[in-house]
Amino acid sequence: MSDLDKMRKKVRKLQLRAAIAKMALQDLVEGLSGKWADIQEVAEKTQAVYAELDVAKRELASMKNLG
Repeated sequence: MSDLDKMRKKVRKLQLRAAIAKMALQDLVEGLSGKWADIQEVAEKTQAVYAELDVAKRELASMKNLG
């Protein structure tokens, strides 16, 4: 498997993780009344996965431009 294929696979996995994190945050907001303590933790996890996804997408784009 080439480095480009590995990066594509990494981006796909991160996209899935980001979607799951987004749904968890959305679910938290919808049922907010009893879960105030969880807001920061869930939001930080969501932000972290989206930041990681952004870096991976930039790397993939760079790899595509070099190839």
